[in-house]
Amino acid sequence: MDKKILALVDTSTYAQSVCDHAAWVAKGANAGVTLLHVLGRRDGIGGDSMNLSGSIGLGARSALLAELADLDAQRAKLAQQKGRAVLEDAERHLKDASVDEVSTKLRIGDLVETVTDLEGDQDLVLIGKRGEAADFAKGHLGSNLERVVRATSKPVLVASRAFKPVRRFLIADDGGRSVDKAVDHLCQSTLFKGLDCLVLTVGPDTAEARNRLAETERKLTSAGYTVTTDVRPGLPETVIGDAVEGDQIDLVVMGAYGHSRIRTLIIGSTTAEMLRSCRVPVMLFR
Repeated sequence: MDKKILALVDTSTYAQSVCDHAAWVAKGANAGVTLLHVLGRRDGIGGDSMNLSGSIGLGARSALLAELADLDAQRAKLAQQKGRAVLEDAERHLKDASVDEVSTKLRIGDLVETVTDLEGDQDLVLIGKRGEAADFAKGHLGSNLERVVRATSKPVLVASRAFKPVRRFLIADDGGRSVDKAVDHLCQSTLFKGLDCLVLTVGPDTAEARNRLAETERKLTSAGYTVTTDVRPGLPETVIGDAVEGDQIDLVVMGAYGHSRIRTLIIGSTTAEMLRSCRVPVMLFR
């Protein structure tokens, strides 16, 4: 298989959804899946126990420090065992979904650094909208998600809380280069073939906007897609959110950044709001 997916799994409620989305991509794009679980350095190679060395007196110091070191080693061992169990469960889930090519990687370190180290031969990074604190922060994006989107050069598929079959998708066309990249990617991909596509521009209904939509429609139609286009006024996150509900959209494709130079440093505000509020998966391109 030429295509490869890097799927990030953890112990959050999004883990099963990540596996279900990975299975869908793997079968639709004829791709292999690499499952990645990353342990933080504190979990993997020693804990963050209180540093008591300066306040422990006389002979008690060495004995207590030795005990603390043993506890840290036990915790690190348990964390690695848990990480391997997470990967084994995810691998079994994909195998049960008839995905043949699955590999697993357990790493210790920073998640974003690990992703950027491994992404070179991958075609897509797949991550849940929120991480292991998902149930405690339902109104917020996972901090690792935003960091991964900023750091990776690969398309990122952000899994929704639960997977459902994708039959119709939306391309949010803001006129940026990242959307051109997304369209080129879709024209070459087998993943979305046979699905209906709505290409939507949010803003004034101008000749320039219509011409751009016509060119995008031409490219996608030539690649075999059934395409409709529209220009709708309003705030992008509101209009796109309404389109997801009203036009029965199962997945949104959009650029990760706006035009502003400031936004090259942080995730675009529209993107962040869409990820927070959207109940369908979002595929992001830089």
